[in-house]
Amino acid sequence: MSQPLNMVSLPVHLRDLRRLAAHRGHGDDEGRALHHLLGETFGPKALQPFRLMVSPGGRAATLYAYTPRSGEDLRDTAAAVGAPEALAAFAIDRLAVKTMPDAWKTGRRLAFDLRVRPVRRLLKPLAQAGPATDGKPFAAKAEVDAFLVDAIRRHPDGPPADAETPLRREEVYRDWLAHRLKDAAELIVHGTHLVGFERRRVRRGSSVSEGPDATFHGELRIGDPTAFARLLATGVGRHAAYGYGMLLLRPAGR
Repeated sequence: MSQPLNMVSLPVHLRDLRRLAAHRGHGDDEGRALHHLLGETFGPKALQPFRLMVSPGGRAATLYAYTPRSGEDLRDTAAAVGAPEALAAFAIDRLAVKTMPDAWKTGRRLAFDLRVRPVRRLLKPLAQAGPATDGKPFAAKAEVDAFLVDAIRRHPDGPPADAETPLRREEVYRDWLAHRLKDAAELIVHGTHLVGFERRRVRRGSSVSEGPDATFHGELRIGDPTAFARLLATGVGRHAAYGYGMLLLRPAGR
């Protein structure tokens, strides 16, 4: 029998977190700071995918995550190995855990809140045109904004001035999301909307890249229950270890 999947909520003291992130040189990438801090405190990959939800006013936040670990195990690990400055950033005594359903029903409709980094990893170089990139090709294995990839493939010499149907970012990202759900769930397109977008720089190892940071509110219909459970546990898209890809579920039809 596989381990049950648990959902964790953990209050975060934002001021302490950001002070510690800046001290460690992660001040420009909060997801990276949390990736390292969570691993040091609870164990590698213990809490991922995760999502940091900041309250209005930006003074407090709650971190949500999926994990196979129990609340008791997480608290014991933090007490044994957590650095004092890390324990000051997390309200461990208020850590709460619930067990997710062990079986999902095919066809069940659910709403969701999802933050993703909609990028495509190129299998081969991609030529481009236009002032935004100086015409330099993207190398194979590069991570590129899914919207930019579609725009280049549709208009490799740049969009014509009389283009009848401009490419819409929301539609491209919805298609990207539907593909990532695969057999796990069907995306209900008319009920799914891009509610937040910005470009954000992230640091992975020694490299820094800029890319899309998108938030969706939407609805889906479960297809393969086993694949859906696996999707919850692993996250949607890339960078699930850095604050992206966690499906926060809601009742449908609200």
